Amino acid sequence: MHHSLNGKVVFVTGSARRVGRGIALGFAAQGANLVIHHSSSDAEAEQTAQEARALGVDALIVKGDYSHQEEIARNFEQVKAHYGRVDVMVNSASNFHQTPLLDIAPDEWNSVIDVNLSAPFWCTQYAGRLMRDLSIPGAIINIADNSGLRPWNRRPAHSVSKAGLIMLTEVTARALAEYQIRANCLVLGPILMSPGMTEQDWARVENRVPLKRSGDVNDAARAAIFLATNDYITGAVLRADGGEWLGDASND
Repeated sequence: MHHSLNGKVVFVTGSARRVGRGIALGFAAQGANLVIHHSSSDAEAEQTAQEARALGVDALIVKGDYSHQEEIARNFEQVKAHYGRVDVMVNSASNFHQTPLLDIAPDEWNSVIDVNLSAPFWCTQYAGRLMRDLSIPGAIINIADNSGLRPWNRRPAHSVSKAGLIMLTEVTARALAEYQIRANCLVLGPILMSPGMTEQDWARVENRVPLKRSGDVNDAARAAIFLATNDYITGAVLRADGGEWLGDASND
């Protein structure tokens, strides 16, 4: 990934809205063509694609429920037919279930693991094969949060999935290094209010962060672009979290 992202193909899962969208548009602003993936946000995906095209790049929309490996496979066929390549794979799609450990039902557990961990694995495998076969020194970027480094009591299944994603990043970095394919993990702090949160809830979250504020999608995009373009970084876990991982200093 020497030099610029101009003309590269960047596939971002969950990129019709929220943080995934911000990351995708950040790459588009650097001249990258996009694969915009969503599972059920048709209008928002179209809007994101239009914004990307307004920046002078190409944008392909793919739709799939990534708890099903076959849908991932189908989307990669569409990407191959349209672009023939992938240079950067960003695994951003995620769900955030909040259920106490003793109350998680089988369907919920499976859904969290399927979307947050298995989908990035299949995307890594499909993108990695494409990069290897075309001798592309590609980059894979997995998006996690601090629950992967420190357990979040309210999101036990989510925490396990993100810890697994960090190990997936590391094992991918070792396995694909021989092809000059890099894998890194971007750990984000609070950026956008979760649906259903009140302003007071959000203020409490921000207050626990040492910088006393949330980030924004541009912070996430800049960090992802950095990991995509610095070609000596692999197996890294980069925290762009306002210091969240350090813990709340207000009661030290």
